[in-house]
Amino acid sequence: MRLLIVEDDPELGRRLSERLRAADFAVELATCRSEAEDWPDVGRMAAVILDLGLPDGSGLDLLRHWRDQRLETPILILTARGSWQDKVEGLNAGADDFVVKPVRFEELLARLNALFRRQQGTRASTIAAGDLALDPLGRTATLAGSPLMLSKQEFRLLHLFLRRAGQVLSQTDILDDLYALDDEREPNTVEVLIGRLRRKIGRERITTLRGLGYRFAK
Repeated sequence: MRLLIVEDDPELGRRLSERLRAADFAVELATCRSEAEDWPDVGRMAAVILDLGLPDGSGLDLLRHWRDQRLETPILILTARGSWQDKVEGLNAGADDFVVKPVRFEELLARLNALFRRQQGTRASTIAAGDLALDPLGRTATLAGSPLMLSKQEFRLLHLFLRRAGQVLSQTDILDDLYALDDEREPNTVEVLIGRLRRKIGRERITTLRGLGYRFAK
């Protein structure tokens, strides 16, 4: 799952990115409003963590802009501004949660997971296709009721396929979901990962479409 952090403090942005990557997220970092506003695929992020005090404008105005553009991505405000007026204004502007700095990482992670649960609705968080099931919050996957032993990247790839079952995904689509934009990317990584995943869940579930990409059977 990919996250966008909008934070102008380079040290805080670095530490937060490292902790979230260790928690199995792919993380992008924007350091100002203009960079975040021009982000090419913010609508494909699992969530945005947004600071309000940005060097080139208000994070609150950026939030309103995104909501005016009908961006549905969950947005969590992470800011040093902690008055009740700030919280009310942020939530009324369209934020899904409001967290005041400093915050323990464990609480921030719990709040993100709560956003994902709300986004999925009140139904169970498990995504299923036939006898294959994956719980993105519990980080578990099963095949015919038996646990699947997956690496972090295999789990991310399976999660992507289940979310977009029946759609054709190019190598670029897959790389964008698995890695941050500034990470080193090798196209053959996708082929290797898909080969490993096929051996664990069955080759017939993932179809290769020459020149187009891959499609996961619904």
